[in-house]
Amino acid sequence: MGTGRTLTIRQYSVDVVNEQRPEAPRDLPAPSIPDLDDVANYANRELSWLDFNDRVLAEAYDERNPLFERVHFLAIASSNLDEFYSKRVAWLGRVLRANPAHRTVDGLTVAEQAALVIARGAAARIQMEDCWHRTLIPALESRGVRIVPFESLDAAAKARLNEYFMTAVYPVLTPLVVDPAHPFPFISANSLSLALHVRDPRSGTDRFARVKVPQNRPRFVDAGEQRFVLLEDLIGAHLEVLFPGVTIVERSMLRVLRSIELGAPGEAADDLLELIEREVRRRRLADAVNLEVTGVQTTDREELLLEELDLTRQDVVECRGPLGLADLHQLVAQPLPGTTFEPFTPVVPASFANATDRALLFTSIQADDVLVHHPYESFDATVARFIEEASRDPQVLAIKHTTYRTSPDSPILEALIEASTRGKQVAVLVELTARLDEENNIEWARRLEEAGIHVGYGDPARKIHSKITLVVREEIDGVVMYAHIGTGNYNSRTARVYTDLGLFTADPIICGDLLRVFNYLTGLSAGLDTHELLVAPANLRTSLERRVEREIAIAQSGKPARLVLKMNALEDLDFTRLLYRAGQAGVKVDLIVRGICRLRPGVPGLSENVRVVSVIGRFLEHSRVFYFQNDGAPEVFIGSADLMKRNLDERIEVLTPVHRPALQHTLLTMLEMLLADRRQAWDLHDRVWLRDPEASGPGVHARLMAAASAGPSVAS
Repeated sequence: MGTGRTLTIRQYSVDVVNEQRPEAPRDLPAPSIPDLDDVANYANRELSWLDFNDRVLAEAYDERNPLFERVHFLAIASSNLDEFYSKRVAWLGRVLRANPAHRTVDGLTVAEQAALVIARGAAARIQMEDCWHRTLIPALESRGVRIVPFESLDAAAKARLNEYFMTAVYPVLTPLVVDPAHPFPFISANSLSLALHVRDPRSGTDRFARVKVPQNRPRFVDAGEQRFVLLEDLIGAHLEVLFPGVTIVERSMLRVLRSIELGAPGEAADDLLELIEREVRRRRLADAVNLEVTGVQTTDREELLLEELDLTRQDVVECRGPLGLADLHQLVAQPLPGTTFEPFTPVVPASFANATDRALLFTSIQADDVLVHHPYESFDATVARFIEEASRDPQVLAIKHTTYRTSPDSPILEALIEASTRGKQVAVLVELTARLDEENNIEWARRLEEAGIHVGYGDPARKIHSKITLVVREEIDGVVMYAHIGTGNYNSRTARVYTDLGLFTADPIICGDLLRVFNYLTGLSAGLDTHELLVAPANLRTSLERRVEREIAIAQSGKPARLVLKMNALEDLDFTRLLYRAGQAGVKVDLIVRGICRLRPGVPGLSENVRVVSVIGRFLEHSRVFYFQNDGAPEVFIGSADLMKRNLDERIEVLTPVHRPALQHTLLTMLEMLLADRRQAWDLHDRVWLRDPEASGPGVHARLMAAASAGPSVAS
C-alpha cells in the first residue's frame, strides 16, 4: 500500500473493473432499473466499517506522511479495531446466540456476517503487524529509533533498566498461578498479560501462570540512545524475581477484548445516574469477545483459556506481536525533527478577534450570523469564549447547554459552574450513556449538581446527541437569545483534531426553536414543533426526505438538480434507497462519507449519478453538512446527525439552516474542495475504494489550513 502501488480496498473478495465502458448500441432496449428492494444493492454495515479502518491503516503505509504520523495512524487503526470488536463483534455475538438465521438488510444471515467479520478482523490484525514489522520498524531504524530486546543491551543499559524494574515495576506486579488454591484470574479488557507455563522442580507439577503488564507504566521503556525495550520484555527478563525457584517452561503473551455495551439504559430506575454507574462497574466483568495470543499454545493451555473466557477457537487470533499496537502513540510522543506534521495554530475569525469585549461579541453575533470551522479556526477563542463570556456577563439571565463527550478539564463546564455561582439560571443536559465516556460524564454530572445547576438526562430511551447552547441576555430593547449549534462535541481537546462546524446566531426564529428543544428535553412534552430547526426524532427524517424528493422533482422537470451531503456514516436503508432514486431521476448526488456507506455508487442502471468520497488524513472528518441546490435557491443545514437510523429516529439531534448566502457559499466551497481532492480523498467504485498513491502536493487539510492562515478564513 505504499507509494508506487495502487491503493485499493475491497469490501468483498470481488474484482471491479474500472475501464471505460463502450456506449451501448442504439438499437438495444434501455436497461431495466434495478429493484431497490434487492438486498444485493446494499453493502454490509460491518464490512464497510472495516473498509474505513483499512483506509486509516493505508495512512501508516503512505510514505507521503511524516514517519511518526504513520506510526500514529497505525496506533489509531489498532485502537479502532479494538473498539469495533468490543462494540460490533460483541453485538453480533449476542444476536448470533439468540437468532443465527436472522438476516440483515444486505441479505446475510447473522451467522454468515459474523464469519466474514471475524475473518476480516483477524486478517486486519495480521496486516497491522505486517505494517509494523516490515514497513515502520525499518523506517524508524533509519532514523535511529530502535525497539530492542532487553538481552541485547550493553551492561550499563541493563543495569539502569534493572534498577528501574526493581524500583518502579516490580512492586506493581502480581504473579498468579492457577492451582486448586488459586482460581483462574480475571483478565481485564485490553490488558496485556504474560502467559506462562511454569514447573515446580520439587514436584514436577506444571501450572498455568499469568503476570499482568501494568497499564500505569510506560509500555516503551527508554534504554537510552533512542533505544526502547517493551515493558513485557523487561518483565520477562526478570521472571526469576517473580517466581524464585520455579522453572519457566514457556512464555507467551495474551490479550482479551471484552464487550463495552451497557445494559438497557431505558430500564426502570428511580435514578438514571446511579443506574449508569452500576452498569459501568458491571462492564469490567463483561463477556470476552476476542483473544489475541503470541507463541505456540499447547492444547491444554488453549482449552483452559477458551473454557475460562467462554470463547471458541474462531475467537482466537494468533499474532506475531507485539500485542496492543494502540500503545504505539507512546513511542512517538517525543518527535524527532521532520517526523511529524508541521504545527498549526488555529486562527481567530474576525468576528471574534474584533469583538474586544463581551458587549461587542454579542453585538457582532446579533448583527450577523457567524460560522466557524474547527480546527482551522480556534475552538477556544470562539465556542469556549462565547460560553465563558456569557457566564460572566451580568446581563445574561440563563444558559442552556447539552454535553455528549467532553474533556475531563472542560473549560466550558467550568464556566457554567461559575455562571451558576453568579446567580444565573443554568441547565445542562448530560448524556450519561455516551459510550466510553460514561465515567467522565457521571463525574461532571455530580459536579454540576453540587454547583446548583439544573442537570437533566433527557429521555432514557434516546441519547441526547445534539450540540446546542442557548444564552438568554437582557438588553436595552428587551430579552435577546443567542445560540450556538454545532456538528461536534463541546470538547476543547478533540476540537484540535476533528473537523467540525458551528453556527452562532441571534435569529429569533432559530433561537425560539432551540428554546422549545430545551424545554422538551427538561420537561414533559408529548411532541415538539419547530419552524426552522430539523430535530430528531420529531421531523428530521421527513424534512430531509422531503428536500431530496424536491430535487427529484426538479430533475424530472428537466432542470439541474444536485445534492451534496457530508456525514460520518450512511447506514439508514430507507435513505440509501431514496438517494438511489434521486440519482436515477437525474439528480447529481455527491456524498462525502467518512466511514460506513451502504450505497454502491457507479453501478450501471443503479447509481451512475452518485459519487461517494471518503477523506482520510491529518484531521478526523466529523462535520455534517446537507446541501440542496433547490433550483438556484439553495438550502444548507449543519448539525449533529448522520444518515443512520439511530440518528434519524432514536436520538435527539438538531440541524440548523444556514441562511446567509455568503456562509452557504463558504460551505459549498469547502465541500467542493473535499470532492476535488486527490491526495487524501478515496473514491468508492461499487464496493471498491481507490486512491491515487502518486498524487503530489498538499491535501485538502493542508490547503484549508493555508487558507485559514492567509485570511479571511474559509469559514469566517
